[in-house]
Amino acid sequence: MTIAIIGESCTGKSTIADKLSRLTERKIFTGKDYLKLAKNEAEAKEVFVKMLNESSDIIYVISEMEHLELLPADAFRVLVTADLEVIKMRFAKRMNGSLPTPVATMLETKHGMFDNIVYQLKIDGTEQDVSKICVEIIEKI
Repeated sequence: MTIAIIGESCTGKSTIADKLSRLTERKIFTGKDYLKLAKNEAEAKEVFVKMLNESSDIIYVISEMEHLELLPADAFRVLVTADLEVIKMRFAKRMNGSLPTPVATMLETKHGMFDNIVYQLKIDGTEQDVSKICVEIIEKI
């Protein structure tokens, strides 16, 4: 079963996926990583969807709504959330401590974009114990 780790930028998805990958020996794909699977986007998408449907060792990290459509129906969906101020603080760290106004506006606009999706588990990405989060995901699947 594919595990989808879904959420906005800087909610903690990659940190959780990295630890979960080590614990479960699953391969991580993020966003459009699947483009490496073929020469053109349409073919790469087709190959990736087939992989997601046939493999039980993939973690797919999703931060864009358009990538939800690639998931198989039986994917285990984990929604990772964080408060907007936490997201802004984490994003500012990525940008050497400063958050330009256009970036802050983009984060504000996208905040809550996954609020209405179907998921099996919701995680607060501000939780510091990533091992505990991963154990909870493993127990649920």
